[in-house]
Amino acid sequence: MPDESGGLLAIRGDHAALLGVLWGKSAGKAGGRVNLLLSHLLDTAAVAELIWDRFLAPSTRRTLDELAGGETRGKRLFCWLCAVHDVGKATPPFQQMDRAGSLAVRAVGLGWRKEAGPRQWRHDRAGGRVLIDRLRASGWRDEHVDWVWPLVAGHHGLFPSAGSLALRGSKRTLLNGDARWEVAQRALLEAVTAALGYGSVDEVEPVRVPSRATQLQVSGLIVMADWIASDERHFVGIDDLASLGMKVSRERAARAWEELGLRGGWGRLPLPGEDVFRERFDEQPRPSQAMVLRAAHAMAEPGLLIVEAPMGEGKTKAAFLAAEVLAARFGADGVFMGMPTQATCDPMFDRMRDWLRGIDPKLVSQVALLHGKSRFNPEWKEQIDAGAGSMGGRFASVDEFGLDCCDDPYLDGGGTVAQALAGWFLGRHRGLLAPFVVGTIDQLLFAATRTKHVMLRMAGLAGKVVVLDEVHAADVYMSQFLQEALRWLGQARVPVVMLSATLAPAQRHALVGAYLAGAASRTECDLSGWVEPQGYPCATSAWWDGERARFGVDAAPAWREAALRADESLPAVRLEVLPETVIGSDDALEDAQRRVDEEVADLLVERLAEGGCALVIRNTVARAQSLAKVLYERFAEDEVDLLHGRLTVRARADRTRAALNALGTSGEGDDRPARWVLVATQLAEQSFDVDADLLITDLAPVDLLLQRIGRLHRHTGTARPCGLREPRVVVTGFAPADDGPPDLLGASEGIYGRWPLLRTAALVLDAAAHDGWRVPAQVPELVGRVYGETHDVVPAAWRSAEDEARLLWEDTRRERIEDAERYLLTRTGEHENTTLEGLHFAGALDGGERRLQAVVRDGRPGVEAVLVVREPGGGYRTPAGRALSVNGDVAEALLDEVLGGTVRLSAGQSLAAQKELEPLPGWRGDPWLQYSPALVVDAEGWAEVGGYTLRYDPVLGLVQESAPDFAGRAERRR
Repeated sequence: MPDESGGLLAIRGDHAALLGVLWGKSAGKAGGRVNLLLSHLLDTAAVAELIWDRFLAPSTRRTLDELAGGETRGKRLFCWLCAVHDVGKATPPFQQMDRAGSLAVRAVGLGWRKEAGPRQWRHDRAGGRVLIDRLRASGWRDEHVDWVWPLVAGHHGLFPSAGSLALRGSKRTLLNGDARWEVAQRALLEAVTAALGYGSVDEVEPVRVPSRATQLQVSGLIVMADWIASDERHFVGIDDLASLGMKVSRERAARAWEELGLRGGWGRLPLPGEDVFRERFDEQPRPSQAMVLRAAHAMAEPGLLIVEAPMGEGKTKAAFLAAEVLAARFGADGVFMGMPTQATCDPMFDRMRDWLRGIDPKLVSQVALLHGKSRFNPEWKEQIDAGAGSMGGRFASVDEFGLDCCDDPYLDGGGTVAQALAGWFLGRHRGLLAPFVVGTIDQLLFAATRTKHVMLRMAGLAGKVVVLDEVHAADVYMSQFLQEALRWLGQARVPVVMLSATLAPAQRHALVGAYLAGAASRTECDLSGWVEPQGYPCATSAWWDGERARFGVDAAPAWREAALRADESLPAVRLEVLPETVIGSDDALEDAQRRVDEEVADLLVERLAEGGCALVIRNTVARAQSLAKVLYERFAEDEVDLLHGRLTVRARADRTRAALNALGTSGEGDDRPARWVLVATQLAEQSFDVDADLLITDLAPVDLLLQRIGRLHRHTGTARPCGLREPRVVVTGFAPADDGPPDLLGASEGIYGRWPLLRTAALVLDAAAHDGWRVPAQVPELVGRVYGETHDVVPAAWRSAEDEARLLWEDTRRERIEDAERYLLTRTGEHENTTLEGLHFAGALDGGERRLQAVVRDGRPGVEAVLVVREPGGGYRTPAGRALSVNGDVAEALLDEVLGGTVRLSAGQSLAAQKELEPLPGWRGDPWLQYSPALVVDAEGWAEVGGYTLRYDPVLGLVQESAPDFAGRAERRR
C-alpha cells in the first residue's frame, strides 16, 4: 500500500544518499531551494491521482483498468507512468547542468568522464533509454517495454525513433557515467514504485498492449501532469529526503488543482429518457431528429454516426442529444463541436451553453470557445474576465532545461513565461482539454498533423463525443487531415457525430472507411456489408465489434415534406439565370463590372418593390464590395449591409450579429426589416441562420449552391411580400452560350475548379428551363449527379470541355492529396504500427496556430494586421478616434478597441505584409499585441503594402485600389 505517513517507505542507506542529491530543479527555478528529483516525481504522481479522480472520462478509466489487469488497477498504473516521466534526469548530462547540484552529486560518488550539454542527451530521450534498460532488467516483456518507453522519451512533445536512443560510441559514455548511475536509477524507480503501493517494478507490468491512440492519449495526460507539477508556486523546492512522501505531494497537488480550477465534464451521465427532447428544447422531435436518437441508441459500440438532412431541419439539436446518448452509453465526459469557420462558432457557442444549461447549469461555465477571434464574443469574454475561477489560473514556470523559448507550452512564439496567458485551458496546445469546446474544425485537424505536443490534442479529444458540423465543406486537401483524425478517433473508440446537408456519396464512403480502419487498427477496412442510405434525411452509423464492421442505416421524412406533398405542382425552389459577361480591355473592367452590378441592382429594385429581404452571395470580396457600392446608391443607407472577411474583427462581429437579429429566428414579425439587402461572401453559406425572401448567388458547385439555398425561406411563419412568397434563386456569375459550354468567371474557377462548376451550370440551366428543384427531396440526387461518374450531366456540345476539365480536376486532386500527406501524423504504411516510436521521425511541424491553419487548409499563412491611424503630427489613434501614445502604447481600457481593429489581408498581399508590417514600438512586451503587425493608414484610410495600394473604408472594409505593376517594375529595372 502507498505510504501515508509523510515519509517514504524504508530506503536503504546507500540509496538514500543517492536520492538525497539527485535534483530535478535548481534552487533558482524552485523558489530558492533545490527540488529533489524524487520530489517532482511524487508530485507528478499526486497530480495524476487528481487527474484520474476529477478529470478523466469514465471511458478512459475503464480502458486503463483493462490495460492494468482489472478494475481499480488502472489508477495506480496511470500514476506510475506519469511519475517516471523524468527518470532521464538521473543521468550525467542533466545532473551536471547546475553547478551547485553537480558538486553534491559528485560528492556521493556519481561521476562522469566527459562534460555534456543537454542537447546531446536531452533528459526526455535519456529517460526512454533508462526505462528500456531498467524495465528489461526487471523482467518486463519487450512488447510492453516497447510502448512504455516512448511515453517518457516523448514527454517534451516529440516521439523519437529507437535508433536515436542507441548507445553507440561517445553517446554511451555521455549517458552512462560510472557504474553507480545504474544503482541510482534503480533506486529512483524502486522508490517511486514503492510509494505508489507496488512491491517491485516487475509488478507494474501491464497485461496487454494498448492501441496507439490510447498511448497518444496517455502521453498527453503525462504531459499535463508534468506541467502542473512543475509550477514553482505550488511545488516549491524540497531538498530534504526525509520530508518527501505521497502525503506531502498530495497536499501540494490539491492546492495547485484548487487554484487552477480544473475539472472534467459531466462525469457519469445518466441515459436520457424518452422525453429528453421536450425537456431540453421544450418541443417534440421532428421525424428526422427522432431517427438520429434511434441510431445513437442502436450503436452497439462507440462509432461514427453521419446525419444527412436539409438545411433548417434541426440537425444541431439532434446532434446534441445524440451526444448525450452516446456519452451516457460509452462513458464520454464532454463534447467537442467542430465548426467550418470562426464566424459559425459564436452562434454555436451560445447554443451549446443553452443545451448544457438544461443538463446542469454548472456546466455552462465549462464551455470553451476556441478560435482566433473568441475574445470578441461578449459571452466568452465575460466568462474569462470573470476570473480564473472556472477556467484556470496563471502558471509561473515549467522546466528549466529541455524547453527553450519556442518550445515553451505557455507561450505562442516567444517572450517570457511571466507573460503567459491566464487560464490552463486557454493556452497553446491545451484548449481541447476543456470539457466542452466549440471551435473551428481546424482544432480537430491539428490533431492529425505531425506537430509538437500533438499528444495534448489527442488527450483533449479522447474521452469526449466529437460532433462535426458541415463536414461537406472539407475540400480534398482538408479531407486528408479529417480522415487521418477519424482513424485516430476510431482507434481511440471516440464516438463521432457528423452533420451535413449535401454530402457527396464518395465523401461519405471515405469518412466511414477511415473511421473503421482506425477502429480495426488496419490500413483499410472491408465495407462490403454496408448499404448506402436510400432516403433523405438519413442516418448512417458504423462501428467495429472487435471482429468486423457493423452498420446501421435509417431514413425519415423531412419535416416540411407534408406541406410539399399537398401541392405536387409547386417546386420547392424556382431557379432563374441572370447571365453575366464581362467584356472589354483591362482598362474597361471596372466599367464592365459596374454594368453587371447595375443589372443585379435593377433586379433587386424590381423584386423588392413591395418590400422584402434579399441575400446576395458573391464568390469574392471584391465582387461583394463592388456590388455594395452600387446598392448604396440605389437603396436607403439602412436598407443595405455588407459582410465579408476583410472587415475589421469588430465590424464583422457587429454586422454578423445584426444580420442574425434581423433575419434569424428572432427577426420574425415586427422586428424584420421592411426592405433589406445583405451582400455577403461565403461567410453566409453555411451555419448562418438567416431567412431570406430572395436569394441571388454567384454560381458555385452544387453542394455549396444548395447550402446557399438553405438560407432561403428557412423558417416557417415568416410574413413575406406577395411577390416573394415562392422561393426563388437567381444564379449569376456565368454566361450561357448557344453552341458550347458557358463562360465562367475566372475567380470562381480559381476557387472551385472548372469541372464541378460546368456540371452545376448544366443542372441550373435545366432547372431554370423547367420546374426548378424540389429541395430538400432532390438534394442527394443533385449532389450525386455533379460528383458522380456519369457523363450525361452536361449537354453533348459541352462534353469535350467537360472531359478536359475533369482531367485537370483529377490531376489537381492527386497533387493536393500528395501535398497533404507530407504533414499527416501517420505516414503511408505506418497505420498498423503498434507503438509511438518514431512518430516524429525526421522532424515535426511547429510555429504556432496560424502556420498550422495554413497547413490544414492548404494555403500560405494568412496575415492579419491591427488597423491604426497615423496622426499627421505624430502618434497614432484607433479608427474610432481614440488616441494612443507616440509609440502606440495601448491602455488596458483601449485594448479591446485596438484588437477589434484587426483585419485580414488578401492572399496576394500576405507575403509582402509578412516582410513589411511589424508591431508598433509600444506593443513590444504586450502579451496581446507583441506579435501583431500594424497596418498603419493615413487619416483618409490609405496605406501601401508590397506595392498594393489599400484603403480601409468604414463601410466597404479593406479595399484594394491597385495592384503592383510587376512588369512595369521589371522594365524600369532594365
